Amino acid sequence: MPAGDPPLSFRDLDAIGVERLKNLGPKRVAALAELEIRSVLDLLQHYPRRYLDRTRQARIADLAIDEEVFVVACVERSASRRTRRRRTLVEAVVSDDTGRLKLVFFNQPWLEQSLSVGRTVVLHGRPSRYQGALQMTNPVVDLVGDRTGRVIAVYPQSEKTGLRTWQIADHVANALDRCEARGIADPLPAELPARLKLPDRHAALAGIHRPETMAESSRARQRLMFDELLRLQLRLVQRKRWLERNTAGLSHPSGGELVDRFVSGLPFRLTDAQQRAISVIAEDLAKPHPMHRLLQGDVGAGKTVVALCALLAAVQGGHQGALMAPTEVLAEQHHQTMVKLLGDFSVPDESRLTATRPLRMELLTASLGAAERRSAAQGLECGQVDIVVGTHALISEGLQYRSLGVVVIDEQHRFGVEQRAVLRARGPRSVTPDLLVMTATPIPRTAAMTVYGDLDMSTLDELPAGRVRIATSWARGPLEEAQVWAAVRAAVAEGRQAYVVCPLIEDSEALDVSSAAQTFKRLSGEGGELAGLRVGLLHGRIPSVQKEATMSLFRDHQLDVLVSTTVIEVGVDVANATVMVVMDAGRFGIAQLHQLRGRVGRAQFASSCYLVGEAATPEAEARLRALVDSDDGFHLAEVDLDLRGEGTIMGERQKGRNDLRLASLRRDKEWVEKAREIAVEILDDDPDLSRHPALADEMELLLDERESEFLLKG
Repeated sequence: MPAGDPPLSFRDLDAIGVERLKNLGPKRVAALAELEIRSVLDLLQHYPRRYLDRTRQARIADLAIDEEVFVVACVERSASRRTRRRRTLVEAVVSDDTGRLKLVFFNQPWLEQSLSVGRTVVLHGRPSRYQGALQMTNPVVDLVGDRTGRVIAVYPQSEKTGLRTWQIADHVANALDRCEARGIADPLPAELPARLKLPDRHAALAGIHRPETMAESSRARQRLMFDELLRLQLRLVQRKRWLERNTAGLSHPSGGELVDRFVSGLPFRLTDAQQRAISVIAEDLAKPHPMHRLLQGDVGAGKTVVALCALLAAVQGGHQGALMAPTEVLAEQHHQTMVKLLGDFSVPDESRLTATRPLRMELLTASLGAAERRSAAQGLECGQVDIVVGTHALISEGLQYRSLGVVVIDEQHRFGVEQRAVLRARGPRSVTPDLLVMTATPIPRTAAMTVYGDLDMSTLDELPAGRVRIATSWARGPLEEAQVWAAVRAAVAEGRQAYVVCPLIEDSEALDVSSAAQTFKRLSGEGGELAGLRVGLLHGRIPSVQKEATMSLFRDHQLDVLVSTTVIEVGVDVANATVMVVMDAGRFGIAQLHQLRGRVGRAQFASSCYLVGEAATPEAEARLRALVDSDDGFHLAEVDLDLRGEGTIMGERQKGRNDLRLASLRRDKEWVEKAREIAVEILDDDPDLSRHPALADEMELLLDERESEFLLKG
């Protein structure tokens, strides 16, 4: 790479195959390809997973019991054997100038080959004493070769490819050396790195791979992490503004009489959060471009009322509204709730002598009879149906709307991007309906800014008056579980009802967990814990007609206890139900457990949630303890993010080349907000990035078409 040429951009580096580096034969090139490293850019973005700070290296003689340390030692011997339970046990002895340390590894047979005699290894773990000897059980092992230096980068190693961390480090060093003559271009505006106290791009790439100090690696990571977040936020803000400029929408009249009449007729007072959300949605609907808003609220925060106000605004303007839910149970529940809230609500109709007619709302699901489906479809096509509530049936082929004005999608993360796009495409010719997406799974603010950064956001952070706190406890053994069933019986004796939720429909040989079918049989059978009570069974394989019949029996208090899978996780609203029992609760996630708990406590009656079963892992124990300690969905969302990481939240966007390789929505909250702020600042001054061609080019390179399409349709 001759000097005098301009600095190398990411696109330049992406065009240079790794085979052009030194000491890379066909086998090594193929091994790197297994790690999706094909270009110099891929190699430089294959960041270290951690560092060895040799200034903090411990000597074996100085190790303290149960304190996490890292030790550099030489392997004296190693061997593997099978235990009586058929588990592989690898044992090794390592030493340094000060002493010996025994290592024990369970179910890691490949380590015997890695721990060959004479090899230098780096160990991370907590020492313990076993039969008087110093020992580490299952420490993390890094094979760093003969590398020296105060700080050593450790890369993800791959047993499958045979690549070791020091080999990857050598290739990275070669790539950085080859870039030195021209340097690596910085796409940020010239003054921005200094303003943010960040190094330039070239220094950051050198500092993350070959730091002199831990502080240098930290600054380098900050810079490259900010770059990732900025690219994503630039694309999100660009897409949002593009929609506003180029998508024609319906301008619904603000201050509609229907919404005012509906709200004033409610038998309860709206929370301040609901009033704010309704007000800002009305402002959105009055604009000429389509609304694109996320409404998030904790369980029971009153999202349905807000959604109904948006749908009525569409009807006020002479259009139709549609609410799509992911399951028939939830769609039916929404329909019943909305019919109950509306009562005998009427809408203007100048063609009638009274100048009004009853508002017509229909339910449309796959299980409806042919005649009912045909009637609903005809009503939608001719405009007689004002509001339709349904499942995927709302986007079935051939279904036509006369004038679809507002689309509400509930629990939107359960729908694919294409499904949401199809429903929006059912609007009037060349006009896109307004979109309100709802979730009862609270999302941490920074995660929402990243995952839903192209949506405006409203949050219902207050619960309506009268909602009671649900007492939550964890039943860990047979005695405590017996107390749970006694509590269920006591609640039923007082005229209340209960749910029992299981993780599976039927028993599984592979999993030792409670199934709904078996639990139903055990609890309700002769001699069972709930024998004599009216117990029903509900799960996804039950035919829709039978499922609805069972739910109706439970709603009408013809059943005392409903044994179910998570089909009742969201939306089911039976005010008389006051006890939730979750079997094998450690198998559920925090969000799911919080949703299940929200099925009770929906009236003024004291309510309880019992989490039954042992926790198989420390993470499961942390989840269950968090549920016992807090009923704040937003706090629990933060705990969930800490425990699981952002991969589960990023979902579809987390796949592909543009992964957030360094940025963490947990650790880097302030940088997410800073990236959003800078993105808005840059685009306010340069909407199409014509004066920032390097940034635009990186976005095109790293946020591919599939990703862009996702953001546009999402």
